[in-house]
Amino acid sequence: MDDAAILARLAELHPRVVDLSLGRLERLLARLDNPQHRLPPVVHVAGTNGKGSTIAMLGAIQRAAGRTVHVYTSPHLVRLSERYVVADREIDPDHLMELLVRCEQANRGDSITQFEIMTAAAMLAFAETPADLLLLEVGLGGRFDATNVVDRPALSIITPVSLDHQHFLGDTLAAIAFEKAGILKPGVPAVIAAQHADALEVIMARAAECAAPTVLQGRDWSAEGVGDGLLYRGQGRCLRLPRPVLRGGHQFGNAGTAIAAALLLGRQFPVNEGALAQGLASAVWPARLQQLSRGPICEALPERAELWVDGGHNADAGRVIAAELATWRRVRPARSIGLVFGGLDTRSPEAYLAHFCGHADAVRTVAIPGETHSIPAERGAEAGRSVGLACCEASPDVAGAVQSLVRELGPDTAVLICGSLYLAGSVLASHG
Repeated sequence: MDDAAILARLAELHPRVVDLSLGRLERLLARLDNPQHRLPPVVHVAGTNGKGSTIAMLGAIQRAAGRTVHVYTSPHLVRLSERYVVADREIDPDHLMELLVRCEQANRGDSITQFEIMTAAAMLAFAETPADLLLLEVGLGGRFDATNVVDRPALSIITPVSLDHQHFLGDTLAAIAFEKAGILKPGVPAVIAAQHADALEVIMARAAECAAPTVLQGRDWSAEGVGDGLLYRGQGRCLRLPRPVLRGGHQFGNAGTAIAAALLLGRQFPVNEGALAQGLASAVWPARLQQLSRGPICEALPERAELWVDGGHNADAGRVIAAELATWRRVRPARSIGLVFGGLDTRSPEAYLAHFCGHADAVRTVAIPGETHSIPAERGAEAGRSVGLACCEASPDVAGAVQSLVRELGPDTAVLICGSLYLAGSVLASHG
């Protein structure tokens, strides 16, 4: 049985895709003998943007220091098994199916969401295989997210909070930050990345309430690009390290969060400067300003053209990606920049696309293949034109959109496919 078939069956147990609660999962985990109590030390990571990149760099740092790491992230891009890294290896799909069946049988047909039963399978996988550390990414929010069944992590991390998933988490930064801060635990130290003032006030209030010591960007540590490297100051250290291999100016902040976390874990998991440097230089996190070099669309491009993909999907992600395009423009002013956009109708395409005015020379919009909640291509084009994007037109598919942009802008063009992890996943499925 493939993962799509079993997930379709599981979806019938609780048809609401998102229903934030801990009770259903706690009941199932009790029937499985509470594997969440038999995990290695856990780093629990919440936030709106940067969670995955921070986890990728922190995991790479720990591996460079000689440790074995479990990782749980979501969503996946191409394969369900991507979500589960067990002792540094993506889980075997057959093993994952066995775990999901065990969880389904223990659940006895009771109401439960897909993500909750997938998280139960993760807890089993991580409890039954030895590792030094578990990096655990929140799925949605934090306070009632399924991953919050871990009641005593070694460390909490909150990456930048911005507006996203308002229909589940609230329509203000303060409301969303309250949900994210729900992962903070009494006495457990926390690394807090740079935040908007409204979000920071809520997070720090929750930290004070539960006496969680905080290491805060801008107060306790900083990370910035200096020359061809990264300068980290904080926790009694001044470190000159390589630039993160993950592209984009925003990755300096994510790298700093990972470094601060590694140093805070240092008593139990010591790291030296060499491990920090190697971790930043070796981290892998697909679909984050990733350049593609193979696949049918690449093969049809002129020699000087470039194809990139990014899965950032909310307004704040649009802001940081557009800032990176501005850097591209300064480095190679003669190069044209084209955008292929596709998004879900749960988010405002205008809020995302507005950041690209003046940075993209032409835009094509597409529907995301196989996604019922995809924004129609023409609706995306209307959104782009409404915010002032130049040469914004609908295209029938990604390949046609890329070819249209190259014909219009010339062979020396960088094309960025963006707007949704689901769009990025559909591209990576055929492009490695």
